[in-house]
Amino acid sequence: MDQTEQFLQALTEAHGVPGYETEVRAVLRDYMTPLGQVSRDKLGSLICRQSGDGPRVMLAGHMDEIGLIVTHIDDNGFLKFLQLGGWWDQTILSQRVIVKTHQGDVVGVVGAKPPHLISAEERSKMVKKNDMYIDIGSTSQAETEAAGVRVGDPVVPDSRFAVMAGGKTYLAKAFDNRIGCAVVIDVLRHFQNAPHPNDLYGVQTVMEEVGLRGATTSVRAVDPDVAIILEADIAGDVPGIKKEQSSVRLGGGPALSVFDARMIPNVALRHLVIDTAAAEGIPLQFSNMPGGSTDGGAIHLNNVGVPTVVVGVPSRHIHSHGSIIHRDDYDNAVKLVTMLVAKLDAATVAGLTE
Repeated sequence: MDQTEQFLQALTEAHGVPGYETEVRAVLRDYMTPLGQVSRDKLGSLICRQSGDGPRVMLAGHMDEIGLIVTHIDDNGFLKFLQLGGWWDQTILSQRVIVKTHQGDVVGVVGAKPPHLISAEERSKMVKKNDMYIDIGSTSQAETEAAGVRVGDPVVPDSRFAVMAGGKTYLAKAFDNRIGCAVVIDVLRHFQNAPHPNDLYGVQTVMEEVGLRGATTSVRAVDPDVAIILEADIAGDVPGIKKEQSSVRLGGGPALSVFDARMIPNVALRHLVIDTAAAEGIPLQFSNMPGGSTDGGAIHLNNVGVPTVVVGVPSRHIHSHGSIIHRDDYDNAVKLVTMLVAKLDAATVAGLTE
């Protein structure tokens, strides 16, 4: 694997569900510390500042991934759980998971009543999360507790990074949104040794998947004049999705969001993204997400308002144990955001709200 693949492997294989981001935060801090002045807010979001003259520019990716939390241990040692972030019920069943306990990691699998023991009518229905459990292989509550499992322990997908056929597509958990975190870091790497006409902040937020919480607090610490949100976008190039629903595809370039449930992007900044991509020969796609939102939903409402856009790396199968991205989309996202930051001087940023 090359350096970028090793970097993405380290980020995606780190564990960090909402509210339990300690492990992935440590990995991110190691990458960010050489790049600027690193601090954190009191919820745990990381802020890396590259000081400069000019407007405050905030690049934001969220470090948390979807997961589960243990809510009950029954007499036979099985675990009941609630979701942290948006899981589609059928993506959880039969998947391997890791319970993060105070004694270390415990491997388990999500189970439910076997089809052999249910009616034909039940077999035709999707199994609900409430009817599932996590089995860690114990036979009693005492045995499960002896393994270190406690109510409140977080549960993460058990999934490894892999380079797929052709060498340019990657499979991993947590591309939503470790891919955005990676873009932030690679842009900071560029400006560590290059001039920028602004005061640049790379932010890795916590608890996006449960209500944009880290974005709400970290944006107050930065108080930006303009923000670019880096995300995993939804690729529509899979069976069952019509082009009018999503024309975003792997390998087609980064995607610019034109609408989501909590934010309409700043129009002038949106045009700047489009014009920059065209001038630099960077392929650009367009997306919308009426049923979801990003950290931009909180960041653009800070103080008297922040001109904000969302740039995404297309990803198949997000919010599951395994999503897929294309290397060209990642590289082009880094290039595009780097070019945008270089243009965000005082006059340009002032013009965004005229």
